[in-house]
Amino acid sequence: MFMCSKLPAALFSGIRVKYVDEERCEVTVPYKWFTKNPFHSTYFACLSMAAEMSTGVLAMANVYKRTPPVSMLVLTVNGDYKKKATGRTTFTCEQGALLKQVVETAIATKKPGTIALTSTGRNEAGEVVAEFLIEWGFKVKASPA
Repeated sequence: MFMCSKLPAALFSGIRVKYVDEERCEVTVPYKWFTKNPFHSTYFACLSMAAEMSTGVLAMANVYKRTPPVSMLVLTVNGDYKKKATGRTTFTCEQGALLKQVVETAIATKKPGTIALTSTGRNEAGEVVAEFLIEWGFKVKASPA
């Protein structure tokens, strides 16, 4: 329901969270008519969306229902495409513990925190297709007056 109401483009393109725990998140993007480009590979925007989601799910888990509340925002995205994506690509981020420390520090110090998270996309053969570096910012929300 969350993807339907908040991320309909990800839902429609077939992007799915396949695994998540405190440390790691895996998100897949299929190679199908809606995600492919004229060059017979997965469109870079779909790859980027899946990579961002693999880091964003971990970020959301760390700010959900926090007291005080914490806002989160993507600050930068850098993609490095290594190989043509012509099948299902799985993006994995394994930095949940580091992300949790940044959020905890932002809460403790009441100062914004940032972290650059790596999401690695692999094809079905396990070959690296793309690597993304996604920088997230976290800030304790001001309490209402």
